[in-house]
Amino acid sequence: MRHFDLIVIGSGSGNSIVDERFADWDVALIDDGPRFGGTCLNYGCIPTKMFVLPADLLRAPEAGAPLGVFAPQPSADWAVVRDRIFGRIDPISTGGETWRAQAANVTLYRDTARFTGERTLEVAGETITADRIVIAAGSRCTSPASIAGLDEVWASERVHNSDTVMRIDELPERLIILGAGFIAAEFAHVFSAFGSHVTVVARSGAMLRREDAEISRRYTAAAARHVDLRLGHSTDRVEADADRVRVHTTDNGGVQHVLEGDLLLVATGRRPNSDRLAVTVGGIEVDPLGFVVVDAQQRTSVEGVWAVGDVSNPSMLKHAANHEARIVQHNLLHPDDPRENTLAPLPHAVFGHPQVAAAGLTEAEARAAGHDIAVAVQEYGSTAYGWALEDTESCVKLIADKQTKQVLGAHIIGPQASSLIQPLVQGMSTGVDVPTMARGQYWIHPALTEVVENALLSLGLEA
Repeated sequence: MRHFDLIVIGSGSGNSIVDERFADWDVALIDDGPRFGGTCLNYGCIPTKMFVLPADLLRAPEAGAPLGVFAPQPSADWAVVRDRIFGRIDPISTGGETWRAQAANVTLYRDTARFTGERTLEVAGETITADRIVIAAGSRCTSPASIAGLDEVWASERVHNSDTVMRIDELPERLIILGAGFIAAEFAHVFSAFGSHVTVVARSGAMLRREDAEISRRYTAAAARHVDLRLGHSTDRVEADADRVRVHTTDNGGVQHVLEGDLLLVATGRRPNSDRLAVTVGGIEVDPLGFVVVDAQQRTSVEGVWAVGDVSNPSMLKHAANHEARIVQHNLLHPDDPRENTLAPLPHAVFGHPQVAAAGLTEAEARAAGHDIAVAVQEYGSTAYGWALEDTESCVKLIADKQTKQVLGAHIIGPQASSLIQPLVQGMSTGVDVPTMARGQYWIHPALTEVVENALLSLGLEA
C-alpha cells in the first residue's frame, strides 16, 4: 500500500493545483479520460467556441443585409475547421500528459480510481492512500433512460454526444438534436450555420428555459429562424441503421411524429462523476443529484478531502472550477490561514445565435425571494450602436432591489453579450449600487456598452 502526501483525481482544473510549490510533496495524479486535460480543453468550452467563431462568420451575410451590405453566402470545409481546432488542442493535451508523467514528484495513473475507505483508493490494481485528496473528477454526458432504443443505438456511428460530435468526418445533411439547453443551443448554431438542416427536439416549450423568461422567449424566437424547433415533444423511441437515424416523438396534442436524420446528437445534460469514484464508500457526502457536498473552503465531509469543479458544483462552469482550484491550492499550502470561496454572483454565457449571458437572479427568482424589485428591459436598438447594427431583437434586462439599490440579476441577449455582462458582474461582485454604477464612470459613446448604462438608468433608482 503506497502512501502519498496528496492525491488529485482529475486532470482538468485539479491539475493546475500542483505547481512548483509542491516540489517536495509526493503527489499522485489520477485520470481515466481518453484525453488528458479535462472536459473544457478536450470536449467543452475551448473546442466548442473554436467552432462557434466560424459559425458566426458564416452568418455574416445575414447580418449585413439590413445594413445594405450584400455578400455571397460563404462556405466552410468542416474537416479543415475540425483539423485546425484539434490540431491545436490535441498537442496541448498530449504535452500536458507527458510533462506530468516526467515530473519527479508526481506519479501519474491513467486509470479509474475508486474509494475503498477513508482517504483510500484502488487504482490500476493498487491500493493507495494519502493525507490529502482533491476530487476534481468532472462530469460526463447523460442520456434519458426513458427513451426506448437509445441504449442500443449508442454503438451506431449515427448517434453522438457533445464529446464525440465535434470529431465527425463529414458534416451531416440532417442533424437531430435532443435537448434545448446551452449545449443544444450552441451546437444547433454551429451545425445550422455550417449548412446542416437541424431539428431540435425537447419536452420543454422553450429553448434555454432556465434563463430569465424574457431571454428564453427571445432566444426561442431567434432560433426558430434557423432550425426546426420541435418543442413540447416527448421522445418515445430511437432507431438507427447504416443510412439514417429515426426519432419517434409525441407532441403535446398527442400527435405522433417520425423524424429522420443522418446523425442524432443527444444533448440532454451532464452528471457528476462521483458515482464512478464510489465516493460514498470513502465516507464523502453527496447531494440527491450526486454532487459532492463542499463548504466554503471546498472541504468535503471527510477531513483532508476537498472537491472542485463539475463533480461538486452544479453550475459546471470552467471559471468556477478554476477559482475553486485556487482556493484549494492555497488551503493545501496554508492550512493555518485558509481561504473561503466568497465570489458572487457566478456569471455564465451561451455562445449560440444570438449570444446570451447572465449573472444573479432571474425576475421570477427575485420575486420568489421576497425582494421589492425594479426591473428594466433596455433594447440594443435604443442606442446609437444599436442603430448601427439595425438591431430589433436584443436587450439587456436588469433586476434590482429598490431598498438597497443593488443589482440582483443581469441578463443579456444579443451581440457581444458575454463581454457586455462583465461590468455588471464587477459592480455586483464589489457591492456597487445602481446610481454609482450608472453615473460613477464614463461610458464610451457610441459603444455598445451604452445599452448597459441606459438599462441601469431605466431602473429609476438614481434619486
